[in-house]
Amino acid sequence: MSPDTHSPRLFYALWPDAATRAALAAWQARLQGKPVRPEKLHLTLAFLGQRPAGELPALLAILEQLPAHPVPLLFDHVSHFPQLALAWAALAQPSPALQALRAACMQALAQQGLAPRFEHDRFTPHVTLARQAPPPAGEDVAPVAWLADELVLVESLKSSGDYRIVARRKLA
Repeated sequence: MSPDTHSPRLFYALWPDAATRAALAAWQARLQGKPVRPEKLHLTLAFLGQRPAGELPALLAILEQLPAHPVPLLFDHVSHFPQLALAWAALAQPSPALQALRAACMQALAQQGLAPRFEHDRFTPHVTLARQAPPPAGEDVAPVAWLADELVLVESLKSSGDYRIVARRKLA
């Protein structure tokens, strides 16, 4: 964790391999707004928010206990969150493996008394591509198939806006 913080801002995410990251970055070139840096592209599984540093051992244990199966994903269009002005890579159909991994993560967090305080009722799996973005034009994009095989616990560094991977786990 950052030496200058006692309550890191954390989230669990699926972390793309280089080929998936490059394919999603190619979609960004067609969008307006401020593109997310390619090294920050990810699919958030659970946003945990500011957490006391003392919770880190339990959060690391949850990471290791989650099901370890690769998650097939097929991104096939760009969508938009108007309230947040975000353009994002969307799935026509979230895979059952993704839904199961998300459910297992949320259940494990709840069992440890660590359920996210600001969790949305509905899970909208996505990869944010651009911020401060208008709705995308209805352009066709080449689908991006991603066999997600890396789950990470990430710290979002407020001072720089960068991400630091706290721990990673291969899903194989």
